[in-house]
Amino acid sequence: MKKWLLASLSALAITAGAALVGPAPAHAEWAIEKAAAPYKGTEINVIFLDRPGYRAVIKLLPEFEKKTGIKVNYEIVPYENTREKQVLNFNSKGDLTMALVDLVWIGEFAENGWIEPVEKFTGDASITDPNLNLKGFFPLLLDAFGSWGGKVYGLPFDNYSGLLFYNQCMLKAAGFDKPPATWDEVLNVYGPKLTDASKKQYAFALQSLRGETQSADSFMRVLWPFGGSLLDKNFKSNLLSKESQAGLKFRQDLMKYMPPGVAAFDHSEAVNALAQGQVAMITEWSAFYGTLTDPKTSKLGDCLAVAPEPAGPAGRLPALGGFSLAVASQATEAQKKASWIFIQWATSEDIARAYVEAGGVSGRTSIYQQADIKAKYKFVEPMVASWQKGVPEFRPRFPAWPQISEIVAEFGSKMMLGEVSTEEGAKQIGTRMEEILKKEGYYDGKKALRQ
Repeated sequence: MKKWLLASLSALAITAGAALVGPAPAHAEWAIEKAAAPYKGTEINVIFLDRPGYRAVIKLLPEFEKKTGIKVNYEIVPYENTREKQVLNFNSKGDLTMALVDLVWIGEFAENGWIEPVEKFTGDASITDPNLNLKGFFPLLLDAFGSWGGKVYGLPFDNYSGLLFYNQCMLKAAGFDKPPATWDEVLNVYGPKLTDASKKQYAFALQSLRGETQSADSFMRVLWPFGGSLLDKNFKSNLLSKESQAGLKFRQDLMKYMPPGVAAFDHSEAVNALAQGQVAMITEWSAFYGTLTDPKTSKLGDCLAVAPEPAGPAGRLPALGGFSLAVASQATEAQKKASWIFIQWATSEDIARAYVEAGGVSGRTSIYQQADIKAKYKFVEPMVASWQKGVPEFRPRFPAWPQISEIVAEFGSKMMLGEVSTEEGAKQIGTRMEEILKKEGYYDGKKALRQ
């Protein structure tokens, strides 16, 4: 890695869908200071993003360093470059000792042997916290973010659920005393009353910039609630199904209540449109709550309110996203153990409160059961409700996804811009996607149909 920002920061199991391996037996004398003592001075390396969850853990790093003597070197990289940078590092046997694993990368990273299953470490009581409580993570998160093929590789670290953020003052002025419960209401009830193009005010904004934002945050968001999906049970395209087409056509219809140019909106533009009063509602990741409550970046103040994403004909199946931290296979044995100690600490129940109060979103259930946390952070209850049920494969997590995502992004953008119909775009995506899956061996029995 070129430029490391040197910060003086320096199990187990599985998921709801996999077999849980209990943490190492309790050891009365285990303490992080003692566990880390043999690795004092060890440097471990990881990539972070410029997002609230990473800024939160950076604030807490001095505590970790003071206790352990382990230095954590982090480099902040734009999300769009993160996968490529890590893949290059792993292929060249570089210096990363941990992997930051987006849920859609877990299959690729695990199948290429770039990350270690946690069971390699959890049997060693000298480096595993007896209070590492894997059952204390939301099962959906541990399953979706950290597990592949029945094994846990990463622990949920930066955790998102899609939520409906809205300006309750704008809704009240339009005659609404509650947010829309369904996507149909967004389009047919709230949309017309909250949109006045002459004043440049719109009901809704959907981040849709070509790239992963288009494929994941926009395209996939309108498939699942309408009963659609990218693939059928045989891994063939399902985009021409009645349900998938209903979702994609719904997005086209809703665009008349969105700002001009929304097809080029990334997360920052969508969040800013709500924060500055241009739109009344957005569906965004829970991690942006801090941005929308910060008076430096938002005018919303007490007008901000949060609810679960609207339901479609198939129910409420909100967007699911997030990252886990995993130990990199290329690290030295000392670095692996030091990295494992850090990952446990960063995702622990012990620091969950401090992490949340610093702006992070913990994947632990216990912190959200505390009354003062629920009262202070408006996003907590709708987020917890969203995590009770979700689709782990909201985006396929197999290694072929990055290639397929580019195709979905290309034709998803063309659909929104009116350059192709939803049927033609779906046909193009399906043909190209199936060519990739054929080469990967999904149609001749070489690979399990796992996503």
